[in-house]
Amino acid sequence: MDDDVTITWGEARDTNRLNWDDRAVLHEHSYGVEAFRDPEHLSDVVAADLPVLEQHLDTDALDEGRPLEGLDVLHLQCHIGTDTISLARAGGRVTGLDFSPAALDVARRLAEEVGADVRWVESDALDARAAVEGEFDVVYTSIGAICWLEDLQRWAAQIAALLRPGGVFYIRDGHPVLLALDEDADELVLRYRYFGNGRAQQWDDASTYAGEGVVAHSRTYEWPHPVSEVIGVLLAEGLVLERFDEGRTLPWQFSKRMVDVGGGEYEWPGADRERVPVTFTVVARKPRE
Repeated sequence: MDDDVTITWGEARDTNRLNWDDRAVLHEHSYGVEAFRDPEHLSDVVAADLPVLEQHLDTDALDEGRPLEGLDVLHLQCHIGTDTISLARAGGRVTGLDFSPAALDVARRLAEEVGADVRWVESDALDARAAVEGEFDVVYTSIGAICWLEDLQRWAAQIAALLRPGGVFYIRDGHPVLLALDEDADELVLRYRYFGNGRAQQWDDASTYAGEGVVAHSRTYEWPHPVSEVIGVLLAEGLVLERFDEGRTLPWQFSKRMVDVGGGEYEWPGADRERVPVTFTVVARKPRE
C-alpha cells in the first residue's frame, strides 16, 4: 500500500468503479441474498441501525416494525441494495444511489425478485443532488462508505441540499482510528495516516471483504477522514448535530484477530475491545425553516 499518492478525483473514482463493478458480481453470491426471500428479513446492518435512527424520527409517524413508514429515504453508496431493500421493508419510500452500474444491476434484480419497491439512481455520491429529484426526510449512509470519497465538504453539501427542512442524516461507518491500525499485526499498532492531507492511499488487493473469489481490477484509492472532519463538514453546511456514538463491534472482519460475536458483527479479543473504537455513528438534522 502506498499511503501518499497524488491523483485526480476523476481518475481515482473511475479506477474504484471498476473494482466495485467486479465486487458486485462476487457479492451477489456472498451477501446472503437468498434470505431476502423472507419478506420480514432485514440486513444485519439495517437491523442494527434502525433502533438508533428511529430515536431521531417524528414519533407521531412511527409504526411498530416499520419506523420509516411514510418517509422519503435516500441511501447513498448503496452497493447491491441489501440495506436499501431493508430500508424499504421498514416502510420508507426509498431511493438507492451508487456509482457502480454492475452493483445497481444486481440491486434491481434482487429488488424485483423479492418485490421491493425501490428507485435506483446511478451517480457518484459527490454529484447526488444533481442526480436525484426531490427532497428527503432521511439521508442514510452505512457502512464502509466515506473512505472512498476525496472531498467530504462537497459530500456534506450534497446531503444538506437533499434533506428537506427537519430531515435527518444518519451515518454509521468504520472509525478512522480503526482504519489507521495495522490489520495484520498481532496487537493494536498504528500503521496508516489518521489525518487527511489531500492525497490518496493506493491499494492493490484482489480479494474482497465478503466471500471467496478475486477481482480483475485490484487497484483502489481511499482517503482518510478524521472524526473532526466528518462532523465539521456537516456543521459547516448548517446541519445540527444530534448524536455522536463510538462502537465496539464492526459488521466486517477488519483483522483476522477479530472475533465473530454473531449477528454479522466482529470485535477485538479480550482487553483490546475496550482500547479502541471500531465504528462511529453521527445523526445530524437540517433545521426546520
